[in-house]
Amino acid sequence: MSSRISTSSSIHPPMGIASLESQQSWPSSTPFSQPEPGDYDDDNGTELLSVSWNQDYGCFAVGTSNGFRIYNCDPFKETFRRDLKSGGFGIVEMLFRSNILALVGGGANMQYPPNKVMIWDDHQSRCVGEYAYRSNVRGVKLRRDRIVIVLEHKIYVYDFTDLKLLHQIETQSNPKGLCCLSHHSSTSVLACPGLRRGEVRVEHFGLKMTKVISAHDSQISCMTMTLDGLLLATASTKGTLIRIFNTMDGTQLQEVRRGLDRAEIYSIALSTNVQWLVVSSDKGTVHVFRLRVRVGGEDASFQLPAVQAPEMVHQNSSTPVDALISPNTGANNNSSLYFMRGVLPKYFSSEWSFAQFHLPEVTRYIAAFGSQNTVMIVGMDGSFCRCTFDPVNGGQMFQTEYVRFLKADRHQPQSVTS
Repeated sequence: MSSRISTSSSIHPPMGIASLESQQSWPSSTPFSQPEPGDYDDDNGTELLSVSWNQDYGCFAVGTSNGFRIYNCDPFKETFRRDLKSGGFGIVEMLFRSNILALVGGGANMQYPPNKVMIWDDHQSRCVGEYAYRSNVRGVKLRRDRIVIVLEHKIYVYDFTDLKLLHQIETQSNPKGLCCLSHHSSTSVLACPGLRRGEVRVEHFGLKMTKVISAHDSQISCMTMTLDGLLLATASTKGTLIRIFNTMDGTQLQEVRRGLDRAEIYSIALSTNVQWLVVSSDKGTVHVFRLRVRVGGEDASFQLPAVQAPEMVHQNSSTPVDALISPNTGANNNSSLYFMRGVLPKYFSSEWSFAQFHLPEVTRYIAAFGSQNTVMIVGMDGSFCRCTFDPVNGGQMFQTEYVRFLKADRHQPQSVTS
């Protein structure tokens, strides 16, 4: 499988921009066709093709059948949009709140092909690089020094400064484009499906180390990592259990149970302080779990890029991750027969969710944590919901905000990215 790469002669590094903070259409200097001025607020006929968070969950991007839009989460508002006549995007990947976006075509009006990745620099209002392949692109991940492009059986890792190929990674069939990146300057970690069923391959590029984790018996269906890449959470196609691993040595640190019935897991997200994990699935319930792990070590010098996060102790990559029980919040629910664990089947010793929120089972949802014990939920029906949970007692979460950001009623769920 080959790729064709076209690069710009001058690639500006990612920078904070004001251009993504106001609604506007493509500048006239771009090669994209623009709609008429009065068409921007009309969502009739607009299909939602994809939804994805940025790296700190402060924004999310949606790809539509006629462009894409960027939404700020707190406060919720549309901050930026590109409405086009000439086609839409099935993948829109942000790089925090920078001027760089990765775009892949999608939808019925497909002027932009699904086998090409466009690296768009909104500061220059032009495409600064393109990657074309023989097969469709399944996913794109960005960090400040890397571009990662996911095909069904291979992952390509490129340098962001010159767009040159650095690594190629073979995977099992990966139609969802599963891949995770770390986002600390002190760690360079990538996680993706391995070559065998249920395996996750973890690349510690800075340490020149590869770790293969046998995470599940079934195929991997969803995964996420902490920003430093030291903790990994996974789910399989069975969708009943979520497991948390140390990416350095592959040890399993915790296992929590979503339910008993099979389910398709739509998203997994970890809170910035690594106290909580949230899961959404096709069962229509968003589950929050209390984590019994935290990252501890001697090196507390890491700084989260472009995000103000709760205080967190980080570790040096050479220090093992310790599983510690935190006494200041409640614990996950257990079976009433938990005291007989080791005698009864494993199900009776399972950790069940700490807090829950019920949604209609009519569309796909992705979930992530906001500030002060809040969970944000974005639906492929064009909805945004914010709810809160009690960090001591848990139980049912309470909805505090609901917005219908896309008014069209004809959305065909296609892609959600955690």
